[in-house]
Amino acid sequence: MSTSPLDLAGIDDLLSDDEKAVRASVRQLCADRVDPYVADWFERGQVDDIRGLAKDLGSLGLLGMHLTGYGCAGMSATEYGLACLELEASDSGVRSLVSVQGSLAMFAIWRWGSEEHKTEWLPRMAAGEAIGCFGLTEPDIGSDPGSMRTRARRDGSDWILDGRKMWITNSSVADVAVVWAQTDEPSGGVRGFVVPTSTPGFSAPEIKHKQSLRASVTGEIVLDGVRLPDAAAFPDVRGLKGPLSCLNEARYGIVWGALGAARSSLQAALDYANQRIQFGKPISAFQLTQQKLVDMNLEYTKGLLLALHLGRRKDAGTLRPEQVSLGKLNNVREALEICRTARTVMGANGISLEYPVIRHANNLESVLTYEGTVEMHTLVLGQAMTGHAAFR
Repeated sequence: MSTSPLDLAGIDDLLSDDEKAVRASVRQLCADRVDPYVADWFERGQVDDIRGLAKDLGSLGLLGMHLTGYGCAGMSATEYGLACLELEASDSGVRSLVSVQGSLAMFAIWRWGSEEHKTEWLPRMAAGEAIGCFGLTEPDIGSDPGSMRTRARRDGSDWILDGRKMWITNSSVADVAVVWAQTDEPSGGVRGFVVPTSTPGFSAPEIKHKQSLRASVTGEIVLDGVRLPDAAAFPDVRGLKGPLSCLNEARYGIVWGALGAARSSLQAALDYANQRIQFGKPISAFQLTQQKLVDMNLEYTKGLLLALHLGRRKDAGTLRPEQVSLGKLNNVREALEICRTARTVMGANGISLEYPVIRHANNLESVLTYEGTVEMHTLVLGQAMTGHAAFR
């Protein structure tokens, strides 16, 4: 039975031995490969040897780990969720690398690609030998992807792509981009394309001056007359069904991942409160500090129970999109509040990169927005409750 001060509810008892083993292996990888360096990466805004890190993640089976075949590990959704939690306990940027690779780029190819797409890219991406990115968001188009301005037009049997994508994780280090574009087909609609980043006309300027997700590669995608063969297009999917299905996969990982940042910050605050002496005793012995610690633990525990419930539903094939919205909305919002409260426990030391708290808080400001803003997930849930769509 669990006796951890951060698991007062005994949630560990609900996990299988295999699930605990996956969690332990990811935690160890992060302890060896990420934790000693991530504060420095964040401060410099640069991840050292990101390709080496991708290969290490791939060697553990974490890239596309919930997909089957083509070199993917075929693990459960709950195991994937636990992995996301441990990765984000180290840093949201590392979890973003894994999420974009596995739940966006790889999932898009696995779910919607041709057999040639799958055999060409998925084994290398699963091993971390090829890095992928996912091009949907544009400079002026965020929550309304149906209004995207990137265009794909026919030129003989080829496609010509023109447009820009913005805030794209991994773009400047990627070997392949999954790009979504409006087409000039008679039926119209959005199509997805598998674009090798070496294709002439493709460029990916890195975005600088971020104060969040600094231990993550973020850039643009610029498509200037990018010529692709007809085989580059996903053969069957049309419209927003394609990209939205991928986003739902990534959002599920965030439901778990945000709790990693929360746990890390809560643990840091608890350790600090037990060691910091004021007025002759540890500040953890004061009632107001205990209230903060208890409130943080309550919200973390509720979020973890929700994530585990959604994981079991996903493994059973019964998870609905609005349930993912419920988890993303609640868990990221509460994780951010946990980080902010943890900072107050630590006083001025809470803003130092000697501790993980301010880094997690800054990162979660981005996580709160990407893969669906608070407003959009609220409206998804409002529609599920009332039957009325209030998006327009």
